[in-house]
Amino acid sequence: MENTFSLKNKVIVVTGGTGILGQSFVNGIVDAGGIVGILGRNEKIAKERADGINKKGGQALALIADALDKEQLIAAKAQMIKAFGRIDGLVNGAGGNMPEGVLQPDDDIFKMNLDGMKKVMELNLWGTILPTQVFGEEIAKTGKGSIVNISSMNSKRAVTKVIGYNMGKAAMDCYNQWFAVELANRYGDRIRMNAIAPGFFLTEQNRNLLTKPEGGYTPRGESVIRNTPFKRFGHPDELIGALIWLLSDASAFVTGAMICVDGGFSIFSGV
Repeated sequence: MENTFSLKNKVIVVTGGTGILGQSFVNGIVDAGGIVGILGRNEKIAKERADGINKKGGQALALIADALDKEQLIAAKAQMIKAFGRIDGLVNGAGGNMPEGVLQPDDDIFKMNLDGMKKVMELNLWGTILPTQVFGEEIAKTGKGSIVNISSMNSKRAVTKVIGYNMGKAAMDCYNQWFAVELANRYGDRIRMNAIAPGFFLTEQNRNLLTKPEGGYTPRGESVIRNTPFKRFGHPDELIGALIWLLSDASAFVTGAMICVDGGFSIFSGV
């Protein structure tokens, strides 16, 4: 019986591949039989991860590029084509928040750092659109491809402090649906676009906001746990199942969807 969840010999690029969630994405793709391009700005980590995969018999290539730099993305695409001949999938994992995009409780709401908000929005929106423009063109040539965007709980609910991140992910959700329809209008079911919306997972960007150095949760972390029915944070590897499904032929009739992997956060009223 054919394993429709297999990614055997599929060539997939992961932006944000040097991050904590990116590491789980990369490892999950390789474990499912895929060939992976690890794209990020941290050359040391990208090469270490690629070398580790190659030494174990997998296939991976380090791609040093900024998701917001089109010329660097084009150069990375050329590397992938030279090495593997095609691109079958893309995971838009680049994104996140920055200190200048945060509004603290005692900040004047009418004197927000608008440049900071704009910078965070651009990272999360244009950091998804630009890689899609560059790598999507190659994916469309394969006859069967998939693009997976990484959204967030912040896109559907107002999460305090991180307004730039909220707006960036909300705009990305709009793009996810709109572009999925336009792809279908032009390519039928040959190229699909979907999104995963993680709940709260500990990363280097949010660890200090949610946990204390000496152990335990900050008040913000406690609030998150209180509003997550599973009463814990997610582990990055718990995103792999949804990712492999969306990249594989097992989701062949799915496009424009947003899959919540959040321990129930998105459905809980708090009561």
